[in-house]
Amino acid sequence: MFVLSNFLFALAKIINIVITIFYWLILIRALISWVNLDLYNPIVQFLHKITEPILNPLRRILPTQLRIGIDISPIVAFFILIFLKSILIRIIVNLAYRFR
Repeated sequence: MFVLSNFLFALAKIINIVITIFYWLILIRALISWVNLDLYNPIVQFLHKITEPILNPLRRILPTQLRIGIDISPIVAFFILIFLKSILIRIIVNLAYRFR
């Protein structure tokens, strides 16, 4: 059970890092959207390819009344990522402590 406990701790750390990276990538993409940058820039294309699988489903789910010319999907994504970071990681760490 000690191996499973260590595996769960490592999994929690990896999930924490991945969520933090996505948080920063979405924030950078939101900031870049305020500036009219070249869409053919490799960095901008990379940000769009990485964050679009998260933001596009949120845009489809959000009601059209909330779309007043401002894309609020990054804000909703921030809330979801913060929720996942606080709840999911806590659950995994608690499971890891139970297996010790």
